[in-house]
Amino acid sequence: MRIIGIDPGLLRTGYGCVDVADAAEPTFVEAGVFRLNSKTPMADRLGALHDDMSELLSRLEPKRIVVEKLYAHYKHPTTAIVMGHARGVILLAAIQRGIEVDELGATEVKKAITGFGHATKRQVQLAVQAQCGLAEPPSPVDVSDAIAIALCAARRVRPAPLM
Repeated sequence: MRIIGIDPGLLRTGYGCVDVADAAEPTFVEAGVFRLNSKTPMADRLGALHDDMSELLSRLEPKRIVVEKLYAHYKHPTTAIVMGHARGVILLAAIQRGIEVDELGATEVKKAITGFGHATKRQVQLAVQAQCGLAEPPSPVDVSDAIAIALCAARRVRPAPLM
């Protein structure tokens, strides 16, 4: 099964793709980031994000996408609103192609990948690098977060090994 993890945003949206089969560990496929211009009107950025997601989903043909859950901090409500716009476009692109959608919280992903639910961005980068056998930590952090989301989701769906 092919899974794409998404770390949504309206400036940078990271994606990470893994394959999972039987009881094997997930296999890293590819990762990247969509960069959107902050000076472009929001509606245009949303359109560009939809186009980028649609192309990615058509090219990689995942069975599932997993998006980071919306988190709102009372000191930064605007961030949650902006992230909500990006999430909506991403979810729409997936549903239009009949792709299964799931959500995972950031602390749940961090705990699954690093063993600590409040790990730093750097700790997530290093854990993803080690688990995927990458030469360097994925950068920017939107990419490592997206790969971590995909890895966490893949480990939840694979069957347990027989004893």
